[in-house]
This record gives sequence, structure tokens and C-alpha cells, in this order.
Amino acid sequence: MEDVKKLIAHNAARVRQYAFSFVKWILFATLTGLLGGCVGTAFRYTIDYVTAWRNDMPWLCYLLPLGGLVIAFLYRVTKLSGHADTNLIINSVRTDGKLPIMLAPVIFISTALTHLFGGSAGREGAALQLGGTLGSFIGRLFRLDEKDMHMAIMCGMSGLFSALFGTPVTAAIFAMEVISVGIMYYSSFVPCLVSALTAFRMTELFGLKETAFAIGRIPDLDVKSVLLTAVIGVGCAVVSILFCLALEWTHKLAAKVLKNEYLRLLAGGSVIVLLTFLIGTRYSGTGAETIAQTLSGKAVLPYDFILKIIFTAITIGFGYKGGEIVPTIFIGATFGSLVGGMIGLPPAFSAAVGMIALFCAVVNCPIASIILSVEMFGSQGLVMFAVAVCISFMLSGYYGLYTGQKIIYSKRRTRFINRNVK
Repeated sequence: MEDVKKLIAHNAARVRQYAFSFVKWILFATLTGLLGGCVGTAFRYTIDYVTAWRNDMPWLCYLLPLGGLVIAFLYRVTKLSGHADTNLIINSVRTDGKLPIMLAPVIFISTALTHLFGGSAGREGAALQLGGTLGSFIGRLFRLDEKDMHMAIMCGMSGLFSALFGTPVTAAIFAMEVISVGIMYYSSFVPCLVSALTAFRMTELFGLKETAFAIGRIPDLDVKSVLLTAVIGVGCAVVSILFCLALEWTHKLAAKVLKNEYLRLLAGGSVIVLLTFLIGTRYSGTGAETIAQTLSGKAVLPYDFILKIIFTAITIGFGYKGGEIVPTIFIGATFGSLVGGMIGLPPAFSAAVGMIALFCAVVNCPIASIILSVEMFGSQGLVMFAVAVCISFMLSGYYGLYTGQKIIYSKRRTRFINRNVK
């Protein structure tokens, strides 16, 4: 009888622990998602507005060096020069999880300035930094311990990513998968998903819609289509390495030659101004219009993906803020459309495959990438998207956008390697 009482007490204690943790994380994630949804909505509208202003007044692109000086001043005056990229957020999940709250408004303003003046950048860098900072801030308010702070940061990342991209399930999985390739913190699944769904719902209430595209005809699932799709996956792996190396080399060159951040941003902005004067504004900002046109089947220029790599490498490498994922989508879509046209696949489908495969190759997140394909394009071509994703993931090696990311297990065999992304 005594043993039965002990067993009942033990099980009751476990039930209370799980119930407490479940309720705690539901409340935390809901609050994080509500705040993240509001901030994400404001950020999306801000980027849309400044992009519209730049499109209406193309001469703003020639003021990018001035915007760079303002960005350098913001980081200098707030003493955040060492907290300038997404790697800080990724590393914070492995350390004490404390992030300066001032990082949120500074990255918000800096990214808006980059887009206003025509820098080639995305939004996800700001999303991850904003989200991680908000998650850390709310975690400190809740007095979470160090282990829980790690989950709080991922929770914030998923909320902001969902708000900015309109893909809630991808956002939740991405936040869990991007930290350490080869392992996932499944304990964060509930808070990340609840935060992402809450933030997504908030954006809907403010009039924003999910990110989804109709890509027309999808090839029948047969050997020929799978092999041709695999060709795009191989190509995207190669392009991903070139893109990551371009970002790395540009950053190192800029830091070595121009140690003063004001001069570095001024020089980088001036180069972008010169390129814009010579080529035009097609590669300024996110390039969302070109992405949409490519996914509708419109033909691309054969050098689109190369020029976008150059514009983005200079913008990000010299210190302008934003992110690399939307440029990645531009590069992947235009490259996929180009290759698809050469090998006989429908251009819109090829663009979609290139977009997803290149995304996977640069962030090393195959599961999130496959889910992204479903949320953006539906499930009809799931198998072929998965083929391109797994090939690009393996052949891209240990390169990636975020050097703070850890590759825990080898991509070639079941071997523990625990190394940083190149």
C-alpha cells in the first residue's frame, strides 16, 4: 500500500510539473507572439513604405552613403557596434541569453534606412535580431533561468520571423533548427509554434496576408522530372557557396582596408551608388517585385543572380543592416528560372525550386525549407522540392550565412563534428 501511495505521489508530481511548464510556456509564447506580431507588423509596413518612397523617388538611392553614416552613428552612440549581426542572437542561445534591449530599435531604424536608400538587403536579419531581443527582454521580466532564456530567445525569433514572412510553421521550425545543425531543441516546439501562430494572427488583424504564390503547372512526378529538379538542387549548392564566400570576402576586405566604420559604410554606399547609376535600381532593396514576376513565369536576365550577389555582398559586407535571406530568395528564384528554362522545366516551378533549394543551402535548415515550400506553394510538388532541398543541403558543405551556427553532425555520415559554419 505504501508503494502505491509513493507511485501515485510521484506521478502526481510529474503531472504538476508538465502542467506548470505547459501553462507557463503557453502564456509566455502568447505574450511574446502578441508583442512580436505588433512589432513585426510595424516593421513590415515601415519597410513597405520606405520602399514605396524609394520607388517614387529613385534619387534617394544616391543618398545611401549618407544613410550609412547615420547607421554608423546609431551603433556608435548606443555602444552596440559589437552587437551588429544575427550571429549574436544565435550565440546567445548557447550562452546566458541576455541581449541588450536597445538592439531592437537600432536594428529597426538601421534596416529601414538601408531599404530607404536602396541597399540590397532583406528583412530576416532584423527579424531574428528583433525577435531574439524581445524574447530575451520578456524572459528577464519573467525571471527565467539561463536554460529557459535560450527557449525564450527562440520563441521571440519564431514570432518575428512569422510576422515578417507570413509562414508560421516554417518560422517555428526555423528558429529551432538554425541554431545547431543536426540537433533540434524539441522542448521549444510548443512555445515557438504558439508564438509564431499568435504573431501571424496579429499580422492578419492588421491587414497583412500570408506569403503564398501560385506557380502554375507543376511537372508530373516521374523519373525525368525528379532528375531535372535534382540538377537545380546541385546548381543551388554551388551558387550558395559562391554567395557565402562573396559575403565573407567582402566583409573581411572592408574590415581590413577600412577599419573606421564611418569610412567603411561611406565607401560601401558609394560603390552601390555607382553600380546603381550604371545598372539601375533592379537590384536595390529586397527585389520583391522581381521575385513575384519570376514566380509568375516571367523570363529573367541571365546575369540577374550574379548581380544580386554582388549588390548584396557589398551592402551587407560593408556594414549596412537588413539580412541575406530575401536576397537569397531573389538569387535562387532567378537562378532556378534560368536553369529550368535551359533544361525544359516550367519557369515558375523552376524559380520556386531554386528559391527553396538556395534558402536551404545557405541556412542549413532542410526541414524548415521543405515546410516553407508547402506554406508558399502548396503540397503538390512536395517530393520534388524535397529532392532539391536534400541535394543542396548536402552539397553546400559547411558554408552558411551565419558563422555562429554550429554543425553538430556531419552532412556525409553519422559522425559528431561540432564545428562552426564557414
